[in-house]
Amino acid sequence: MSRELIEKYGEARLPRYTSYPTAPRFAPGIGAGTYGDWLAAIPSSEVVSLYLHIPFCRSMCWYCGCHTSITQKDQPILDYLDVLKREIRLVAKAAGKPLKVGQIHFGGGTPTIMTPQEFLDLSIFLLQEFDITSSAGIAVEIDPRTLTPAMIRALGQSGVTRASLGVQSFDPVVQKAINRIQTEEQTAEATRGLRAAGIDGINFDLIYGLPHQTVKSCIETARAAIAMRPDRFAVFGYAHIPSFKKHQRLIDENALPDAAARHAQAEAIAETLVAAGYRRIGLDHFALPQDDLARAAETGNLHRNFQGYTTDACKTLIGLGASAIGRTSEGYVQNDVAIGQYAQRIASGQLATAKGYRLTAEDRLRAQVIERLMCDFRADLADLCAQHGFAVDQLLSGNAMFQRLLEDGITEMAEGVITVKDDCRFIIRAVAASFDAYLDQSARTHSKAA
Repeated sequence: MSRELIEKYGEARLPRYTSYPTAPRFAPGIGAGTYGDWLAAIPSSEVVSLYLHIPFCRSMCWYCGCHTSITQKDQPILDYLDVLKREIRLVAKAAGKPLKVGQIHFGGGTPTIMTPQEFLDLSIFLLQEFDITSSAGIAVEIDPRTLTPAMIRALGQSGVTRASLGVQSFDPVVQKAINRIQTEEQTAEATRGLRAAGIDGINFDLIYGLPHQTVKSCIETARAAIAMRPDRFAVFGYAHIPSFKKHQRLIDENALPDAAARHAQAEAIAETLVAAGYRRIGLDHFALPQDDLARAAETGNLHRNFQGYTTDACKTLIGLGASAIGRTSEGYVQNDVAIGQYAQRIASGQLATAKGYRLTAEDRLRAQVIERLMCDFRADLADLCAQHGFAVDQLLSGNAMFQRLLEDGITEMAEGVITVKDDCRFIIRAVAASFDAYLDQSARTHSKAA
């Protein structure tokens, strides 16, 4: 990809499109009452997914863009888990029937910050309140620095099937600059322990675009991680938005790479992983050929949600916990972000919904176009528009952004099918954004496109 195109599109701040419309469009007009109605309308035969947000860590990583709080004490965590269980019960009651659950994801923060017994208790509580299928996939995000043997045993006993380990970078210079010191051995020991406990699905998260990061250090990190042979990698570009995440002000902006350097780092990691036998999937994921994610990508069954690329095809995602986002066929809902306000809502006997968004017919069309572009780098616009009862001109007429992409040779269109050039996939978010009817080009809450 030419440096000119990287510089033209790479500095734009664009959504990651884990949803459409994106979270900035959510508004207070959707509250607990509406969400309760949406839950009650879920068909009893439908299989849903659960996302549980645990917003606590022991220390702050300066690059972090998550909603999390730092605590050295256990009592805030215990109090929060009590509230979380009350919310689970309220959601189950609002649904009015045992919801069938096919996927569970524990995110954070650091979900494994709770004690092993607390994790086991929470898992049992979920079994009591929901109809969790015997084949349910259960995933947990893990900080290898604080993972204990006892917690590994608890994860195995709870039926966890996939663990996502934060790695980011093994370069000590980079680690110091982001306040996350983590050795290769800590990561390897956690990986060995999880596999011994029967947790076969292992994901590693890497980040490029960090302060003092170089192509050389990115390759060295990738090679060290490959030696541990995780099934999947997620390789994210660091999103520097200090106006939104104030702790990011602790990062030296002068040590951050520009768009061209970020592109070089991302491609270096990608080439290293592909050379080691991993398949490139979507914008930023990699998986071994036998992994379900790779198979989904090959068959056109890849999906995208708030956890990134996934095989999860569930229409409904129940978000539980402070700041958690959920989705039903009607639209999106988000809980109060502040833990205290979230707890107050639950204590009053109401669902914690603070805002949301009701989907329109056009939203559903645009969402599917964007998802297919993000997953497949192509979208059959003619077919998708026909499915949703719209003319193709509804999306293309006056679409100056898409026209520029065509003129710059980033995309092609033939017989109603949009295709993104192989060497331009790095800026796929710019292509997706051309179909975003609500995009605010001045938004500073989004990360750079490259």
